[in-house]
Order: sequence, then C-alpha cells, then structure tokens
Amino acid sequence: MTIKSDKWIKKMATEQDMISPFEAGQVRVGHDGKAGGISYGTSSYGYDVRCAREFKIFTNINSSVVDPKNFDENSFVDIVSDVCIIPPNSFALAHTVEYFKIPRDVLTICLGKSTYARCGIIVNVTPLEPEWEGHVTLEFSNTTPLPAKIYAGEGVAQMLFFQSDEVCDTSYKDRAGKYQGQTGVTLPKS
Repeated sequence: MTIKSDKWIKKMATEQDMISPFEAGQVRVGHDGKAGGISYGTSSYGYDVRCAREFKIFTNINSSVVDPKNFDENSFVDIVSDVCIIPPNSFALAHTVEYFKIPRDVLTICLGKSTYARCGIIVNVTPLEPEWEGHVTLEFSNTTPLPAKIYAGEGVAQMLFFQSDEVCDTSYKDRAGKYQGQTGVTLPKS
C-alpha cells in the first residue's frame, strides 16, 4: 500500500470525480475573500479540505446522556456562519465543502492541519473506506479552557490517499454502509 502523490490526486479528481469541487493547487484565501486564509487544495501527498458553513455545537442544555446507539439531536445547537466559536472543553461537528468518491482500491485517512492543532483544536475523522462517498463529517474538539474559532471556507484537515496492491473483496458500498452518500453534517446512526 502506497501513499498517492499530487499527480495521482489531480488525475483522480479530474478524470474520476473523486473530489468535487476540486482545487489543483494550494489556495490561501480567507472566508472573507482576502489573502491570508488557512490553505486548502492539493499538496504534495494529500488534499487539504475546507469546512462548510453549517455547524452543530455540542451543548448540555437538555442534560442529555451521549449515547451512540440512541443519539439525541437536541444535544447540538445549529449554526450557519463563516466562523464557529466552540466553547472551552467542548465539541462541534461540521462537514467538508468537498464531496468525495473513494476508489475501490483506496483507503483515505484524515489528519488535522497544524494551524488548528497548535491552538489545541483536534480534528477527528474516521477513515474513508473503499467506495465510500459523501461529504465528510468533521469532528472538532476544543481541548483548551478558552473559546476557539473554526473558519468556514478555509482549510481544516488533510486527506491522505493510500492505494492497495489488490482490490478488496467487500467495499463500503457493497455492504451498504450506513453513512454512504451522506450530505451535510451527519449525526451518529445506530
């Protein structure tokens, strides 16, 4: 299994519609259209994704218990904005601007960008499995005792693509995975 380069990413995005919308280079434009934003687009061995404007901020307003088998949607406050403020020691969900279609022989891993990591903001995304497709739901944890900002329309995480030397017997699509084709912010499903 090898990591794929910018050449492969560009080819797959343009010929196979693997990433849409796609940016062939690195862009450093902020959510306000001015220079100096957190970069997104194709890098040497990855693709930096952008955060969309829809956020779900975790709240304990209803004193709910977090149960992945019976998740209460009232545990979140919905916000549509260019900036999301995550309360101290809290959590928010968002989704990528980009829609992905992962090839059958590829596993995609997501890592947070260093700009956010150095501010105590952890980005967590589970692997994108072979033949999964959809908007990626992004999980942001603010590990600091201070409020933290997330910027929509700017880079938040990097996708790394690993191509196997053989095709899997059963893909995510074959087993009708419950998050297949998701759009927007997708909450836990049991």
